[in-house]
Amino acid sequence: MNWITNYVRPRINSIFSRRDTPENLWSKCDDCGNMLFHRELRENLNVCTSCGHHMAITPRERFAALFDGGLFSEIAVPAPLEDPLKFRDQKRYPDRMRAAQKTTGEKEAMLVAEGEMGRTPIVAAAQDFSFMGGSMGMYVGNAIIAAAERAVARKNPLILFSAAGGARMQEGILSLMQMPRTTVAVQMLKEAGLPYIVVLTHPTTGGVTASYAMLGDVQIAEPNALICFAGPRVIEQTLGEKLPEGFQRAEYLLDHGMLDRVSPRTELRGELITITRMLMGLSPAVAGDLPPPGDTVEALDAPTEDEPAGKSAK
Repeated sequence: MNWITNYVRPRINSIFSRRDTPENLWSKCDDCGNMLFHRELRENLNVCTSCGHHMAITPRERFAALFDGGLFSEIAVPAPLEDPLKFRDQKRYPDRMRAAQKTTGEKEAMLVAEGEMGRTPIVAAAQDFSFMGGSMGMYVGNAIIAAAERAVARKNPLILFSAAGGARMQEGILSLMQMPRTTVAVQMLKEAGLPYIVVLTHPTTGGVTASYAMLGDVQIAEPNALICFAGPRVIEQTLGEKLPEGFQRAEYLLDHGMLDRVSPRTELRGELITITRMLMGLSPAVAGDLPPPGDTVEALDAPTEDEPAGKSAK
């Protein structure tokens, strides 16, 4: 055994060799390709600081940036049947659910919470596209109904952030039944004279667009969000024609009267405060008197089975 070759040289190489940069320190913009420092990206609410491209953001991170001080309480949602159709494709439906829960740390594709936004009590619901494409199943229907019932009981406005690929195929007709159920929930708000504001994020498609996502008193979208029922590729293949540039994107829908505003994520909280207070008949908020939103630099912890569903965010 050569002590210098087998011990000293590897030891010296390990000390002076270049250390690899941890992969989680940088993110690549899907649009412009620039590398973005993770802390700077989170501070900018997952919006590219170079080109303004809006990347995905979780419901918890979104709520932390929406509510005063990042504080909110989760609203319990009734749990539906686990696998009503005993559906199986390449995997069993319960197996897909467990995989999604492990990946996202969430129970399902929608989070419902309440708190104050600009000192105005609100109820908010947000879909998580990373959970099975944000697909609308029985749980999402229950979540919207629970949000609407809480808003009516507290006489609060409801703000919903949509992000979905459509109905959940593993629940078949039961997922499609959520379209009329959620429409009835929205009607409850209208009959109570309460504002229902929808923020459409990328992507919002399928049965979600054909129901609660397009029924808001005010329709806002994030820049360049895809908003449609059938996607552009399906339409092109059906018609055999090339679609206009930017077809079914937020700016196109705004130009054609389908939306009220297209607002960058970094400006959204201020606009929602102004719109909500106006619709509730409250005096305009003074910017200097508003409490700040929460800190989204560090990801918020998801509730565990041992913690109550109504805990406040950190």
